[in-house]
Amino acid sequence: MATSVYFNNFPSSQITSEQLLVEDLLIESMQIHGMDLFYLPRTSRDSVDQLFGEDTLKQYLTAYNMEMYLENVTGMEGEGDFISKFGLEIRDEISLLVSRRRFKYTTEAANLIRPREGDLIYVPLIQNFFEITFVEHENDQAMFYTLGRGRGGNVYVYALKCKQFVFSEEIISTGIQQIDEQIRDSYKRVQISLKSGGTGTYANDEIVFQGTTLANASAQAIVHNWNSGSRLLDVYRTQGTFASNTVTKGVTSTASFTSNTTLAVSDSAFDSDAFEDVVDNTIIQGESDSILDWTETNPFGQT
Repeated sequence: MATSVYFNNFPSSQITSEQLLVEDLLIESMQIHGMDLFYLPRTSRDSVDQLFGEDTLKQYLTAYNMEMYLENVTGMEGEGDFISKFGLEIRDEISLLVSRRRFKYTTEAANLIRPREGDLIYVPLIQNFFEITFVEHENDQAMFYTLGRGRGGNVYVYALKCKQFVFSEEIISTGIQQIDEQIRDSYKRVQISLKSGGTGTYANDEIVFQGTTLANASAQAIVHNWNSGSRLLDVYRTQGTFASNTVTKGVTSTASFTSNTTLAVSDSAFDSDAFEDVVDNTIIQGESDSILDWTETNPFGQT
C-alpha cells in the first residue's frame, strides 16, 4: 500500500512550511550558540602540479564572516600534540556545522556551491587557522533527513571536518587586518642591507621593487619591517632576486635606497615559531655542518 496522499511528510516536488520552520530554527540556534568565524576559499584552483597533484601555490584572497556551530564540547579532537621524528607536531581537529542557506547567502558573490576541501576556517577566539579536510553535504550526525529533504534536495547544514592548518608559504591576503596579521610573521623573510644617502621611510606591508616601474620590476617583495638606524629592510613574499648596487623603491612611501654590494640574509634571525613551539632547523643545520663535509671533494666524509 502506498503512503497517504493527504499526509505526505516527504514531498519530492515542493518545500513544506514545516521544512522551512526547521531550517529557520537551525539558523537561529547557530546564531545563538555558535560563533563568528571566517571562511577563506582557495582561489588558485586553475594551477595544478600534474606530477604531485597539488596547487603550485595556494592563495586565499577573500574571507567571508559567517556563524558556525562548534560540535566539539570537551576539547579538540585528533591525535593532539606529540613529538615525532619531525619535531613537535600539533594535530588538532574540530567539527563545525554551518547553515546551507546562510553559506549560500554569505558567499553569493563568489558563486560557491558548497564549502570545499582545502579551504580555510579562521577562528578569532583562538587566533588560529583550520583546513577543511572533508565536507559532509548529503547527511550529517546533527540531522538525518528530518521532515524529508531540505531546500535544493539536500539537508539543512554542512558538517565540516577540519584539521589545524600547517603553513607552507601560502599567500593569505584577505584585506582583513586580524587575519592577515596572524600570518605575516610566518612568511620566510629576507633582510636587505641598504646604503646611506637614500630618501624616505619604508612603510610596513607596502610593496618594494627594483626596476624602472613595478610592472617591469626585476624583483619585488612586501615590507615586514624597516630599521632606519641600521638601514636593514626585512621583506617577505619575495619575487625575483634583489640585486646589489640597485635602487630599491617603495610603492606607497616612495622611499628610495640603494642596496649594498653584499645583501645581508640571516638564517637564524627569522626562525618562525608561529605554528610550532619548537624551532630547531638552524640547530640541526649547525650540528650537521660540524659532522659532514659538504665540499665537492668529500661530500659524505667525516671531518
